[in-house]
Amino acid sequence: MKNEIIAYLKKHGESQDADIAKEVGLSLQKILPLLYDLTAKGDIMSYQSTKFVNGKPIEGMRCRVSGFIPKAAPGRKSGKVQLKLS
Repeated sequence: MKNEIIAYLKKHGESQDADIAKEVGLSLQKILPLLYDLTAKGDIMSYQSTKFVNGKPIEGMRCRVSGFIPKAAPGRKSGKVQLKLS
């Protein structure tokens, strides 16, 4: 189950605990201990967050894979900006 969570986070990036539970097919009460365990082992990073939907606060945990840098999105990129220090 932990591998499925990490695969989901690699594919979708940073996600809310409720979204992860929904995708993996477990209840929020069953997914939270797994997320805490993955955080304690350093496999994922997590933090508490509040998001507002129609003005109503929703508390939850946001998670992402530790040390994972996703590939750059396809398409044109802006040029590099060089700063000159005087």
